[in-house]
Amino acid sequence: MARDERATLLEVHQALTEEQFQSLKFLLEGRVPAGLLLPASRPELCRILLQRFPGNSLRVTAGILRQLGRLDLIQRFQLPLEEQIPEETPWEPNGDTPKVRGDLTTGCRPGGITAPPVNPRRLTEKDLMQVAQRLGKEWQEVGILHLGLERSRLEQIQEENPGNPVLWNFEMLREWRQRERHEATVSQLRSCLQLARLDPGILDFLQSLQGD
Repeated sequence: MARDERATLLEVHQALTEEQFQSLKFLLEGRVPAGLLLPASRPELCRILLQRFPGNSLRVTAGILRQLGRLDLIQRFQLPLEEQIPEETPWEPNGDTPKVRGDLTTGCRPGGITAPPVNPRRLTEKDLMQVAQRLGKEWQEVGILHLGLERSRLEQIQEENPGNPVLWNFEMLREWRQRERHEATVSQLRSCLQLARLDPGILDFLQSLQGD
């Protein structure tokens, strides 16, 4: 059974692009020490998952594939999914466990289900700048985990705007808005950031815009 589990894990990892494989490791950082994850190859990551989550590694992997939008791999390898995450395996780096994982929004993570927007008002650049000024050092985590952006694009933004964290945040939000186009509304962004580790003032600010 363990050998079958390992073989399946390895096949899943090999089916990911390099970018997706790095994102998978990034999303595991809340549950596996980064020192083990960062240098791990695909076979090494399989070994780490089998050791850390005995009998549950495929379920953990399926949850992350869902966040990456690779539902095709979940179906192809018939990976187990659970609607609620057990308390012993928190999904967030700070230990908080989201209560619902099944209502992912298209604008937050690819492959999700779109919920009807509460407020159709589109975000202006002024709005984005005001949000950017409130974002902290976890901006890449927000971009990958909650806005569904590629890590390579975020690194490019950082290189293009050296030493200016507010501009990194702003350009990241603009990238998300450009991708979402007419769906880049106040409600959509607030929904995406609902589970992120953020200054509560950001959600309060977006809530105030919803009342405009």
